[in-house]
Amino acid sequence: MNYARILLAGLGATVVYFVLGGLLFATSPLKREFQKYPAVYRTPEDMKGVWPLGIIGMLISMFVLALMYGLLYHGGSGVIEGARFGLLVGGFAVGSFVIHNHVNLNIGLRLTIGQAVAYFFQWIIVGIVIGLIYRKT
Repeated sequence: MNYARILLAGLGATVVYFVLGGLLFATSPLKREFQKYPAVYRTPEDMKGVWPLGIIGMLISMFVLALMYGLLYHGGSGVIEGARFGLLVGGFAVGSFVIHNHVNLNIGLRLTIGQAVAYFFQWIIVGIVIGLIYRKT
């Protein structure tokens, strides 16, 4: 396993995750959906006090995903293997996070479906980035 590449893949994945997150959530119609639930989601102003924790959490998560990818990678195209990995992570995220949150949080189906589509796409791209950066040797 190539630990330097795992670190690079984790960093690259974090950057792409936040760029896509900004595009998919902060600058899309989904932004209005989040605003419908002020008792559930922080305002952009309130997020300013906790954003460093979010970055640290995602860095840790991306390093873990890059490590998992390294453990599972057996060779082949970084794009194809990364997309396959991203599909798995996306499926996990939609089931364990998006749908689970729809059950636990008082949010509408429109927001849930929007999150499911956005996160699934986001995780596929993040998987591809990990696949493109990671190399065994």
